[in-house]
Amino acid sequence: MKIAMVSEHASPLATVGGADAGGQNVHVAALSRALGARGHEVTVYTRRETTAQPEEVRFAPGVTVVHVPVGPAETMAKDDLLPWMPDFGRWLARRWHATPPDLAHSHFWMSGLATLAAAQDTAVPTVHTFHALGTVKRRHQGPADTSPRERVGTEKLIARQVDAVIATCADEVAELGRMRAPGVRTRIVPCGVDLDAFTPTGPRMDLGPGPVLLAVGRAVPRKGVETTIRALRHVPDATLVVAGGSPGEPEPARLARIAGMYGVADRVRFLGRVARQDVPALMRAVDVVVSVPWYEPFGIVPLEAMACGVPVVASAVGGHLDTVVPGVTGLLVPPRKPAALGRALRELLADPFRRTAYGVAAAGRARSRYGWGRVADQTVAVYTDVLTSRGRSLGMTGACPGTGAA
Repeated sequence: MKIAMVSEHASPLATVGGADAGGQNVHVAALSRALGARGHEVTVYTRRETTAQPEEVRFAPGVTVVHVPVGPAETMAKDDLLPWMPDFGRWLARRWHATPPDLAHSHFWMSGLATLAAAQDTAVPTVHTFHALGTVKRRHQGPADTSPRERVGTEKLIARQVDAVIATCADEVAELGRMRAPGVRTRIVPCGVDLDAFTPTGPRMDLGPGPVLLAVGRAVPRKGVETTIRALRHVPDATLVVAGGSPGEPEPARLARIAGMYGVADRVRFLGRVARQDVPALMRAVDVVVSVPWYEPFGIVPLEAMACGVPVVASAVGGHLDTVVPGVTGLLVPPRKPAALGRALRELLADPFRRTAYGVAAAGRARSRYGWGRVADQTVAVYTDVLTSRGRSLGMTGACPGTGAA
C-alpha cells in the first residue's frame, strides 16, 4: 500500500522536546517505521524549515520524508502556519497527480486542511488523526490558547469530510461526539510505545538515594509539573526530578520559583532536556513516574513508564483513562489537585510491594496492547476499510501486514 503521511509541523526527523516537538513527532515516526517494516511504502510530508534540508530523506526501510517548500524556510510556531496551508495543499495535489498514493493519513488539524484540499483535487481517500482538539485546548487554556480562531470550525469540517477519523482514546471519541462528528467513521487506535527501547531491564541512571519521583515532558504549564512540585509538601523525603525544557525557556525558571515559594527547592532537580535514547534509563531509575497534565490528548509518558515496569500516578484525563488501570498499573488523580496527588504518592511510596506489583502489571499491559507493530496493524485495518468502501484495491507493495505486537 502506498501511504501519504502528512504532518505539516511535526517531522519524524525533529529532536523531541522543543516547543512544538513532542508526542506527534514520535507517533508519526514510529507509525511510519512500523508500516514500512510491514511492506508498505510510506511518504511523510512535512514543511521545510531550512534551505539546507534536502527535498527527500530516506528515514527507514520503506519510509521517505519529503520537505514541502511552502512558507519561509525557517522554524515557525505551529500556530503561525495556517496561512501557508493552501500552498501546502496545492503542492500535495501536484505531487499526487504525478504519483498518487493509495491513501493519505493526515496528522493535526492544519495537515488535515491541506490534505483535504489536495484530496478533493486528486480523489485520494483520506484518514485523519487530530492528536489534540481545539475545543479541549480552549476549555483548559482559555485566553492563553494561541490557536487560530478558525481551528474549532475547521476541525469540525475535517471530521465530517474525511473518510475516517482515527481517535487515540475513548475520551477523544466522546469529545468528537460533542462536536457532532460522524461516529460511524471514527475508530480508536491508540498511540504506541517502542518496546525494544522501553523495557523493565537495562541501564539505570544514578539519581542518588530515593525515593525519587520523575516528571518528564515539554516545558509548558499545561503539563502540570507545578502541581507535582506543590504536592511535594505532602510527600516528605521524596525528590522530584524534572526532565524537559532548557535553561533559556521561561517554564523551568517559573517552576524553580514555585519550588522556592513552597519550601521544596532542595528536593527538586531540573535536568533540562534529556536525549530520547536516555529516557528509558532515566525512568528505570525512579520509584514513580508522575504525569499530571491539565489535559492530555493521549499521553505517551505514562505508557513509556509502564513499558519500563515503573508505576505511574497520572491525572484522570484523556488517554490516561485508557492506559493506566487504577489499582493495577498505577493510580489516577484529579488534575490540578496537589493535595490529592500528594496523598496518592505518599501512600504508594510507603508500600514497596504495591509498587512492584503495579510495575509488573504495567509492563505486561504495555507489551500486550501498545507495541507499534500492533498499532500499525490496527491502523492498516482502518485503511483497508476505507479503501474497500471506496471500491479501491489494496495496492500492497510488499508483504501482507503482520500480526505481531512488537
